[in-house]
Amino acid sequence: MPSAEEKKDIVIIGSPPLPLIPPPGSKWNDHDLISDDLPSSITLLEASKIAGGASGKAGGLLALWAYPSNIVPLSYRLHAELAKEHGGGERWGYRRIHCGQLTAKGRALGPADGTHAKNRLETSVSLQKRSKEAIGVLRAAGIPKDLDWFAPESVQDYDEMGGPDTTAQVHPYQFTRSMATLAEEKGVKVILGSATSINNSSDAINSVTYTDKATSQTHTIPATDVIISAGPWTQSIYPPAPISALRAHSVTIRPSRPVSAYALFTEITLPRDFGRTNESTRSKRAHTKHVTPEIYARPNNEVYACGEGDTFVPLPETTADVETDDARCQDIIDYVSSISDEMRDGEVTARQACYLPNVQAASGGPLIGETGVKGLLLAAGHTCWGIQNGPGTGKLISEFVFDGRAKSASVGNLDPRKVL
Repeated sequence: MPSAEEKKDIVIIGSPPLPLIPPPGSKWNDHDLISDDLPSSITLLEASKIAGGASGKAGGLLALWAYPSNIVPLSYRLHAELAKEHGGGERWGYRRIHCGQLTAKGRALGPADGTHAKNRLETSVSLQKRSKEAIGVLRAAGIPKDLDWFAPESVQDYDEMGGPDTTAQVHPYQFTRSMATLAEEKGVKVILGSATSINNSSDAINSVTYTDKATSQTHTIPATDVIISAGPWTQSIYPPAPISALRAHSVTIRPSRPVSAYALFTEITLPRDFGRTNESTRSKRAHTKHVTPEIYARPNNEVYACGEGDTFVPLPETTADVETDDARCQDIIDYVSSISDEMRDGEVTARQACYLPNVQAASGGPLIGETGVKGLLLAAGHTCWGIQNGPGTGKLISEFVFDGRAKSASVGNLDPRKVL
């Protein structure tokens, strides 16, 4: 561990959901990176905006049954500690939830309903109350009593995957921006700019050069340690990193009435005459017989739903340039509407897309640790579990920086040097 006199200039490239700098008062990290005893500087360098990518548009599911199993328990625990310490329930929607697999039969969608404007919400609330007969159908299918926001004639089966002891959630955008805010309060400098080069001499990192987003001017800042945590953009910054990008679309819906706290992995069988809810976006593109949208109820009467990924559009230069395919978003809306009146009659509040990072190696990912170049570390390739594994990754990276090794988990199989 560095002595009190040793100064570290740490540069983090990217704005992932990683509390790489312990927030003020944090109990879970022994290293107070900014203090009188250890006069380190920390700079967070983000090309576009904080939480502009998957760190702001993902689902936010947390689970002890996620992967990789060697860092999941650590990170799941740290999520709970961060929420307790900093009011995560209010600040970023942290809460314990149920999670399950829902099998359902989609219903043919009726005449075009447009986007179900706000004025329909008030009139539809009273129509959603379940009759005794409908409740009986749900019970017969093994549906939990409070999972009552799906059409009884659609639901076929429910299998619990996790409960409040093993499953939780956060709102990714709120979580990531809160981590950045807490870090700034501690003294971290956040710069909006694109890294253009990581400079070294004698096989050791010494600086980072970037282009300022606002002024387009080029600057070079000293660096003893650089953490590349740029998700799917990692390879554009560090070409040897075997990380590819997968585009994913999602929507958020304000349902016609409040719904219970569940995260659902669905398998929906669509009818042959399945059509779109919105005629203005109707296309001739055929739907598959079975679709598998994920549906996460969030606090404040919001439901997040996402579909499968695609590789049709290459990774753009920054998160600000990501293209959203409205037709794919409409597909998601139609799929979930086919099994839930609450979502069908709700208000669509966002249509969005982001890119997920995948490690192209037999060992899988993420890649956490040293690269072989002194002072250069990777924290990337978390696929769909970036939010879940952010805090654990942050703690481990801080240990690599200050102790030279990971102490909180055994991560030898995630060593970047094995695939570089």
